[in-house]
Amino acid sequence: MYTAEFTYHKASSLQEALQMLQQNPEAKLLAGGHSLIPAMKLRLATPPALIDISRVPELKGIRREGNTLVIGAATTYYEMETSELVRQSIPALPEAIEQIGDPMVRNKGTIGGSLAHADPAADLPAVVLALDARLKIQGTGGARLVDVDSFFQGMFTTAVGVGEILTEIHIPLGSAHAPTQAVRMAYEKFPHPASRYAVVGVAVAIGPNGVRAALTGAGEHAMRLSKLEQALAGQPLNAQSIEAACQNLVDAGELMGDHNFSAEYRAHLVNVLAKRALMRIAA
Repeated sequence: MYTAEFTYHKASSLQEALQMLQQNPEAKLLAGGHSLIPAMKLRLATPPALIDISRVPELKGIRREGNTLVIGAATTYYEMETSELVRQSIPALPEAIEQIGDPMVRNKGTIGGSLAHADPAADLPAVVLALDARLKIQGTGGARLVDVDSFFQGMFTTAVGVGEILTEIHIPLGSAHAPTQAVRMAYEKFPHPASRYAVVGVAVAIGPNGVRAALTGAGEHAMRLSKLEQALAGQPLNAQSIEAACQNLVDAGELMGDHNFSAEYRAHLVNVLAKRALMRIAA
């Protein structure tokens, strides 16, 4: 199918993009386009205008600021996957990114596009939840940092408001008294055989502040696995504690089911994938 008619705008700076959003309040932002363009071709989305932010310099790049890894929202999966700074800071993050789609998707798709789109089956929402990230959102009135726990608010719904742009992702690397490598993470998923989206994905991170775990693919949006976090609080990470913790982590009644994968099957997968992630970290 063909898209409905729309006007195309290309922003050269963040300020210009924000001004374009003010002038076109119903416009959609275009970065990698792997979610937006297919939706437009199927007429599931019919925005009157697109604002291309893929070349905005303020939205690109990876840097370290103190004990925080800062990633620009328009940074592609490939750029993160091949970044030496990312590999040194959080070695498991590129491993998680390698599980996203295929090389074409990773060459064009962006971290900000994935998080702002908030697809219930996307991989990165669970990863940033486990890593306790903060997200910088810019509007014409200024910028604000939002804790990731309050960022995902529903199916395809986030804390990014009308006229605002997600600009940066801030990932803590530890405290001033803990080395960078103190953050250990693993992401395990059961991919849909056709789309490679997560039927269920589980991310677990262990750092100076304890265990954080998150789930994607099974609910309306990515969510914390609080039961797993509580079960491992203060416990040594070994085969016995992992086996005990990875039991009945979620109630099937809280999860989504479909004609391919029932909610009960997804609940079982959560236990299995959480155990695999933890065993990888322990090893």
